Amino acid sequence: MITENAPAPNFTLPRDGGGEVSLSSFSGAPVVLFFYPKDNTPGCTTEAIDFTARVTEFTDLGCKVLGISKDSVKKHDNFRDKHNLGIALLSDADGQVCEDYGVWQEKKMYGKVFMGIVRTTVLIDADGKIKHIWNKVKVKDHAEQVLQAVRDL
Repeated sequence: MITENAPAPNFTLPRDGGGEVSLSSFSGAPVVLFFYPKDNTPGCTTEAIDFTARVTEFTDLGCKVLGISKDSVKKHDNFRDKHNLGIALLSDADGQVCEDYGVWQEKKMYGKVFMGIVRTTVLIDADGKIKHIWNKVKVKDHAEQVLQAVRDL
């Protein structure tokens, strides 16, 4: 489980379009990680589109935005293309990064209990420390809230 002001766990994951992304490669710049349950579901689609709509503002602040789910790279490619997404989508197929960040949790829906990704966003500063954690994110206006937190760094 992660906590604010602690070092962010490093990782290397495959990304949409091919290749890999390592958190450590962004040393010296802030990074936003948004963990989401599943490609092409209503909330996840809205969240990814909202971050894409603000990607230039994040980039202007030197910040990289990375979406992470357990979906495959192929599903990420389809998701990106279908919605013209402009952010990197990383595949944590084995769930290790989700475990490291504490977002793989027990969930309840329609009376059923199951394990899944709890929508969570993490802001990491230029020194690799966790500056803010948004748990159980409500999608509406969330990308704007995160952008404001990056501005406040």
